[in-house]
Amino acid sequence: MRKEKHQLDFILLNIGYAEHHADWNWKNINSPFTRIHVVTKGTAWLNRDGNKHQLKEGHLYLTPSYTPHSYECDDDFCLYYIHIYETLEKKSSVFDQLNFPIEIEGDSLLLNLIERLHAINPGRELSFYDPDAYDNSAELIRNIAMQGHTPLAFELESNGIIQQLISRFVAFATQKTPDVDERMARVLEYIHANIHTPIRIDQLADMSFLTKDHFIRLFKKQLTCTPGKYINQKKIEKAQLMMLLQNYSVQELAFQLGFENVSYFNRLFKKLTGENPTRYRKRLEM
Repeated sequence: MRKEKHQLDFILLNIGYAEHHADWNWKNINSPFTRIHVVTKGTAWLNRDGNKHQLKEGHLYLTPSYTPHSYECDDDFCLYYIHIYETLEKKSSVFDQLNFPIEIEGDSLLLNLIERLHAINPGRELSFYDPDAYDNSAELIRNIAMQGHTPLAFELESNGIIQQLISRFVAFATQKTPDVDERMARVLEYIHANIHTPIRIDQLADMSFLTKDHFIRLFKKQLTCTPGKYINQKKIEKAQLMMLLQNYSVQELAFQLGFENVSYFNRLFKKLTGENPTRYRKRLEM
């Protein structure tokens, strides 16, 4: 894909330094924001994508939004944690476009940048380390609102530091869909820009100058899933974000995302998240 597709826009939610004593053990985490962990002492483990990764001193670790994972810690463990929220509006996420490494090795410059980011953003520490306590609507909205009260100079500096941290991971990233041709690239752009509307497969096929059957086969070959499954996944991810940021009813949410049948939206939401929208909202509001 072209370079301009990777324009990044992140908001700092949290940054803090934590010292754990065999108490950093959390399961079934799946958040709408991205995490960067910087280990300063000890070891722990990150379970993700069916693999167990040892977190080592002097290394940085990246966990994109909507990535199920868990942590294990059985000894002393100290780290900086950084939570960042990617503002997308009508563009695709950089995490949809690139496969990022989980781990990179740190250096003195990165550590100094992280210490500086921490120093110019007081009050961004977590009150509780249990994800259930901060992985909710009220906390996310509060953290986003704090960005509006940050002095402009510090906001610009913070954004620059976050860009530098992400750039280190980008240096080792690979295209998530290296075999996607220009036709499928246009289709993906259209899906992300119009995720709030009904998107018809025959419409996407026409855009690609292909028959519907040929388009579906080509999309599945290049994206490893059907266009319908891809669209539904992105709609439900958008629904999760909307529920975090605004108090939509389930019916309003369904209509805002182009679903004409609320029951179908409910079934799809539960299929992809494991719980229906009403239960999901209640959990966010806890």
